[in-house]
Formats: sequence, C-alpha cells, structure tokens
Amino acid sequence: MSSSLEGSSDQGGLDVALPSSASLEEPLPPLSKNKLKKLRRDQAWEEGRERRKELRKLKNKEKKERKRAACENGGPSDVVPEKRKANDGTGAQAPKKARSTKTIQLPISFVIDCGFDELMLDGERTSLASQVTRSYSDNHKAAYRSHLLISSFGGHLKERFDNVLSGHHRSWKGVKFLEGDFEEAARQADGLMQSEQGGKLVGAFEKPESAQSAEDKDGAGEVIYLTSDSPDTLTELKPYSTYVVGGLVDKNRHKGICYKRAMDRGIKTAKLPIGDYMKMTSRFVLATNHVVEIMLRWLELGDWSKAFLEVIPKRKGGVLKDGVTVLDDTPTTATPNVAANCEPSGQDQEENNISDKGSTELPAANLSAESAGSGEDQSP
Repeated sequence: MSSSLEGSSDQGGLDVALPSSASLEEPLPPLSKNKLKKLRRDQAWEEGRERRKELRKLKNKEKKERKRAACENGGPSDVVPEKRKANDGTGAQAPKKARSTKTIQLPISFVIDCGFDELMLDGERTSLASQVTRSYSDNHKAAYRSHLLISSFGGHLKERFDNVLSGHHRSWKGVKFLEGDFEEAARQADGLMQSEQGGKLVGAFEKPESAQSAEDKDGAGEVIYLTSDSPDTLTELKPYSTYVVGGLVDKNRHKGICYKRAMDRGIKTAKLPIGDYMKMTSRFVLATNHVVEIMLRWLELGDWSKAFLEVIPKRKGGVLKDGVTVLDDTPTTATPNVAANCEPSGQDQEENNISDKGSTELPAANLSAESAGSGEDQSP
C-alpha cells in the first residue's frame, strides 16, 4: 500500500485525508448577537470620547457665564436656569427650584437613639439606615438646621453603613456618630450648642428682647425624649434643648419601650402635638425621618399645622381639625387621600428607602417605631 504526498492513503477504495498541522487548530466560535452589539456600542463610545469632552467644556463655560451674569445683576450665583421635564407625562418643561447655598445653624440638637439594634430584624435595620440617611439629608439642606447626633451607633446598623453603604457616612458634615448612648450624646450636644458655633436665635427662635425667657437668655435648655406614650405634649421647640428620637423600626412589637427607657434614666418625655392639630384616617405612625423633618419645618415656620401638612404622608388622609388655622389665619385643609389599606404602599415605602451613593435600601416594612420620632401612635 502506498501513501500519496498529499497525505492520503487508499484503504478499501476510499481516500482518507491525514490531519495536517493547519487542521489541528480549532476555529474560533462565532460571536453572539449580544456580544456583537456590545462591541459596536463600545466602539461608538470610544469614537465619541472627544466630542463628549468638547461638550463638557462648552457646558462648563456656559455655566460660568451664567453665574458671572447673575453676580453682576445682583442675583444669587448658585441658581442655574436648567430645564427639566415635569413629572406629569406631558413632556412640558418645569423650572428648577432655586436651592439655597447656605443654611443657618440654630442652637438646638436632635439625637437619634439607635440603641435598639438587637430588637430589629434585618429588613427593619435596613429601613432604619434609610431613615437615618434621610434625616441627615433633610437637616443638611434645611433652611435652619440643628445639631444632629446618632447615638449607640454600632452592631448591625454600623456594619451596614460601613459595608453595604461603603462608609460614605464618614464624609457627612454636621453630624456626629457616637458609640455612647443618648445621654452621652445629649452631653456632647450641650457642649456644641454652648460653643461659638452653637447657632443663632433666628427663625422660630427669633423673638423681641422683651419676649425672650430667662432660659433663652441664659442658654439653659433641657433634654426631652420624644415618645407617643408620654402624658405630656410638646407645644414648641426650645433653644439650647436636645430632642431624642427613638431609632426603632419594629412593627409596634415593643410597645412602650422608649418611654420606659427614658423614665428609667429620669429623662423628661413628650409627644408631638399631632392630635391637637390633625384628624387622621389611620394611626399616627411616623418614620424617624418624618419626625425630624417635622421639627425642621417648625424651626423654619414656627407653625405645627403647616409642618404636619407638609410632611405627614398623604396616604394617612390627614386634615386639620375644625378651627385650626395656619399662621396667615387662612383655614387650611389637606386633601384627604384615604387608601383602603393604611399600610404603606409600594410607592410610599420607597420614600424611605434611601440609597447613599447608589446603594439601594430595601422597602421599609411598617415604618412604625416606638418613639414619636419613628412611631407617633396616638388615638385621634
């Protein structure tokens, strides 16, 4: 039997081709459609890099020119008249709200007591982290801000901030995270308020000299733990005082725990005056950040009715009681938005699911916390 030079042999009348070196190399698998699309997108992105760079330069130049023109005309330099689409689905352009560049520090402190870590489930801790984040954000951009302290910061809550939220809280300004309890936080808050940077008596604290109390002049304040179980109702916020908000999300499993916690320490308690101003179609259950926001609104407006109407979620169907008026003496009634189920809907839950630097929080369960800060539970 003879073999041909082409690498074939005659066996049974059949020509069998011997494998060559070229045929030993396996062909590359064809690219899928998705990979081809991705390659084309990447290529188009690279090709447009220079154009995007030029557009950024042009945009920055126009922004600087607008700021320069605003300064020359005596207007605020931070307001940029950018267009944005309204949320009504019509595609109409809505003006961007002017944002204040500077907030005013007042001599008042809010403490969020996070000493309930072991009483909460994982999802509830996630909700609390969201509420703490929102509380910081609201205070940071408020027209009149308070000193904000987070006490008993540790355990699973701290792990979440350090890991899931990538430790971004370390760059927050105007807030203190303390391992100590709320009493230690209150002592530190008193030192902050008495310092040169303690704050100014403006906003709701701005009173004529004759109307100022001895406590206002002496800088003497008090520590009050906000809890719905308190027999006392808060009528106003006082300067140089510290208000403690219980950071507990528990679906109302641990009733009375914040009130007992305060009484055991000999700390004065009070509840927000929601029942004095509002009629609700559901229980007075508020998230921690809602109570912080209500107090911030009062510091600006000096009016509980306005603060409640602006902050309390519409799903609770809150309206002002008969005869209650806002500061301009015009009776105001919130439009009832009564849902068949007063538990937070998916959309309502999302308002407390704050993400910090892109980290997504899980939906809050029932944002019912024991304190007035996280669960002002009163009967109308």
